[in-house]
Amino acid sequence: MSDDQSLRAAVVAELEWEPSVDAAHIGVSAKNGVVTLSGFVDSYPAKAAAERAARRVRGVRAIAEEIEVRLPNDQKHADDEIAGRALQIFAWDVEVPHERIRVKVEHGMVTLEGSVAYQFQRAAAEADIRRLGGVRGVVNLIRVAESADRRPDPDVIREKIERALGRNAELEAGRLAVDVEGGRATLRGSVETWWERDLAEGAAWAAPGVSQVRNEIDVRP
Repeated sequence: MSDDQSLRAAVVAELEWEPSVDAAHIGVSAKNGVVTLSGFVDSYPAKAAAERAARRVRGVRAIAEEIEVRLPNDQKHADDEIAGRALQIFAWDVEVPHERIRVKVEHGMVTLEGSVAYQFQRAAAEADIRRLGGVRGVVNLIRVAESADRRPDPDVIREKIERALGRNAELEAGRLAVDVEGGRATLRGSVETWWERDLAEGAAWAAPGVSQVRNEIDVRP
């Protein structure tokens, strides 16, 4: 069995193992470490879960995600209804500064705009939308705004990120490099899995003063 065939088989097995995904309607192809997911699912959370499952597989270097969300008739909602529920759930979520976020819904696709002070607020807003019924996709354009009064020296930010990478047992920090300019942190180097790449990016976002992360880490199994 070729490497591409083995990788495809591993991704298919992981999709079948994931309880929140009906793998029967998802097609998988693999070429030189690039995995393409196609087909359809019945909800946006299932679409996101399928992508996460593929990213967990060792050997996956990149993902082309072409899965379509086909909502059952009883789960379809008008755009104005989705927008209203989005604003309501934001108002309930203490992590989301709802007054700073704008919501646009078009044919079930939700676009978020505005600015927040921290990355966890941006992530919380997107997570709230993903849970809503009738949503076919999310485009998160929320910016993490830079603030001079909470932005430490770039060298201090870089040192904190490097220490966080070094503490993580899942990462080989020696294979990674960190550059910081203003509030933007750039990560370079290589890891063996997408999971490790995501861990490194999460560590960078957690550093106080970071308003943008450019993840240029290669996945090299």
